[in-house]
Order: sequence, then structure tokens, then C-alpha cells
Amino acid sequence: MTLSVLVPVIIVLAIWAVAVYAVWHWGPGLRTRAVWCPVFRTEAKVLADQKEAAFRNSYAGLQVVDIRRCSLFGADPLKCHKDCFHLAPRGVAAD
Repeated sequence: MTLSVLVPVIIVLAIWAVAVYAVWHWGPGLRTRAVWCPVFRTEAKVLADQKEAAFRNSYAGLQVVDIRRCSLFGADPLKCHKDCFHLAPRGVAAD
């Protein structure tokens, strides 16, 4: 394989690797997020289940569909109303 063929192949593989990493890192799934808890009036770390937003025929980003764990409750199961569920995470402006 000559260098003129090898360099473009390596560039394409690098672009694919970056794209796969971006989807794995910022894509849907369980993610730790910092949110403001309006009940306790303090910041909390939550394990949020993110899925693709449900808008027809378009990719509208991700939305949190469930909260699995909250730092304010330790290892106890969540028995709250999940009031921080619809709030924007810290550093992100709410719409």
C-alpha cells in the first residue's frame, strides 16, 4: 500500500473513531448530571437515564426520562416526586 492511499485511510478511520467516541460519551444512556434540587434547595448529583427526545422526523437532542439515583438520598431507593426531573442541569440554560 502506498503512502498516498494509506494516509486517507488512516484519516477516515480516525474520523470514525472520534464519531463513535462522541456518541458513546454524550449519547443516550445513563449519565451523571449535576442538578438543582428545589425541595432541599441544594445541588445534587443524579444518575439520569437520557433518551432521544420524541419529536417527529427530527433529532431534537436528548431528554431525561428517569432519574435512577440521587446523591441526597445515598443508596436508598428514590421515593421522592423527582421535582428536579424537568430542571436544566447546572450550566445549561432552561428553555
